[in-house]
Amino acid sequence: MFKLHRNIIRMFNRSLFLDNLRVSIQSIRTNLLRTTLTVFIIAFGIMALVGILTAIDAIEESINSEFSSMGAGTFTIGSDRERVHSMGRRDRRKNFEFISFREAEQFKEQFSIPSSVSISINATGIATVKYQTEKTNPNVAVQGCDEDYLNTAGLEVDKGRGFSKDDIDNNKNYVIIGSEIAQKLFKKASPLDKYVIIGEGRYRIIGVLKSKGSSMGGGDKICLLPYTNVRQYFSRPQMDFTLSVKPLDTKLLQAAIVEAEGVFRQIRGLELADANDFTITTSDSLAKMFIKNLQFVTIAATIIGIITLLGAAVGLMNIMLVQVTERTREIGTRKAIGAKSKTIKQQFLFESVLIGQIGGIIGIILGIIIGNVVSFLVGTNFVVPWVWIFLGVIVCFVVGIASGYIPAVRASKLDPIAALRYE
Repeated sequence: MFKLHRNIIRMFNRSLFLDNLRVSIQSIRTNLLRTTLTVFIIAFGIMALVGILTAIDAIEESINSEFSSMGAGTFTIGSDRERVHSMGRRDRRKNFEFISFREAEQFKEQFSIPSSVSISINATGIATVKYQTEKTNPNVAVQGCDEDYLNTAGLEVDKGRGFSKDDIDNNKNYVIIGSEIAQKLFKKASPLDKYVIIGEGRYRIIGVLKSKGSSMGGGDKICLLPYTNVRQYFSRPQMDFTLSVKPLDTKLLQAAIVEAEGVFRQIRGLELADANDFTITTSDSLAKMFIKNLQFVTIAATIIGIITLLGAAVGLMNIMLVQVTERTREIGTRKAIGAKSKTIKQQFLFESVLIGQIGGIIGIILGIIIGNVVSFLVGTNFVVPWVWIFLGVIVCFVVGIASGYIPAVRASKLDPIAALRYE
């Protein structure tokens, strides 16, 4: 008997749910224009929220992937240009803010922990590479480096070979080019052993780098020259060199950083009271810095989404209040034939939640599409932001309840006699 009673209640609840759904859909179709505008306001807010946050997830994945490809356990020693002045006074230091060629070579000779140590220098970022009648845009980065640079930078040679120590010591006019430059100048032909013009120099191509995509900006539009060659043909005052260190055993990373700091302080002639006039940066710290900056974009996107959803909630409440006014006689008829106030309130709440969920679903779909357009542009995999999807559904449900509650209560409290007389 108890089981039969429970089944009857379950059937009644199912029937009530279907009836509320039918009434809600009929009301939405009757007021299609107003409902559509509200749906798209909600969808726009959710699209902004989900789309931007999905794009940020894709960018974070790209940053982590890019910096991990530089090699786990790699750190760089660079000049400290930001600490030339401190609190209106000059820090006590013995050197200029750049790292000289002599200092870079001394460090490579004196560093004792088993590691790959490379010396590199930026020659220019606006070079044009020419081959016969073909030439690139003037946005090619030219980098001077040694035989260990490919290992410490996480670069791989797709065709040809990298630099040898003999190439560096003898200042050979050799170049390793990025895959985009090879495609631009040589199409499908092999670029190896061809000669290109970079600046005022003529260089023989000995290698082509494996493509890294455009996620970190220009990885495939780069030319690598021996740093000895850059010193000669791209010479300028105070040439600033960079050191990259990759311990053979990643467990020695912290020990290597401490050793590198001590060795380089000695090379710079710093005393105990002197602050470091150079920086030591690990690849993962750079990734964390970029991701930390993205948090401000996340906060801005969330604020934009919340403001838009507040506007949508006001619009939805206005529509529901108008619905109550326009359907006063209908509500009176329902109450006259036995509908309870609770049922009337549920119907209006159900309608409000349904509108919110329709807007949310449209916004989530558009947001995922927009976010993954960014994902495609930065070269990462398709991102499905499950957290933001569930959050969007919950937010739209809350918006529906909050917007529909006051109109639903107002409708449920209508006097059936007065409602039937309403014109």
